[in-house]
Amino acid sequence: MQTLCRLTTVLTLALLTACASSPFGSKVKEPFQSNAYQSNNRFWRASGKGVSSQDNIAKGKADIDAKAELAGQINTTMKQVADQYLGQTENANAADVADKFQSLVRQVMNTNMADLRKMDEKKYYNDKTKEYTVFIAYEIKKNAMLRFMKKQAKVDKTIDERQREVIEKIVDEELEKADAADHD
Repeated sequence: MQTLCRLTTVLTLALLTACASSPFGSKVKEPFQSNAYQSNNRFWRASGKGVSSQDNIAKGKADIDAKAELAGQINTTMKQVADQYLGQTENANAADVADKFQSLVRQVMNTNMADLRKMDEKKYYNDKTKEYTVFIAYEIKKNAMLRFMKKQAKVDKTIDERQREVIEKIVDEELEKADAADHD
């Protein structure tokens, strides 16, 4: 009887400790995770995190991380838009136009991101690890970025007139959506 009582106690304690901890660890809430920092119809938004023993390096890492995420979002969105448009129009030179469009997006992203704004920045110092953690959030207004892309398409010498017209049509359709979202 005593053995059964001890076994029950051990099993109960094991069950209670198993319920108390998650196999994933505890949930961490980082800055810039709310809806105000998420991309929407008007803005592309991204946040980055950098950790280092030096605050300027942590800030640089966060900056690069946020900009890389932003560039990835823009590139993915524009690729989807181009693929959708070219799929609907059955353009004979669709592959060439898609390649030029992707090249234009990469070129724009490799230069300055048009209308890039820092939304917020937070810096933390951990006394135990002696490390800084920096969070940075950026946003780009979609219509400003699209206008910049349209301007770049006009001056790009590698894009012929027919490809330029198709690219401008794609950008104009996206501009209409972004401008409509601005007026809502």
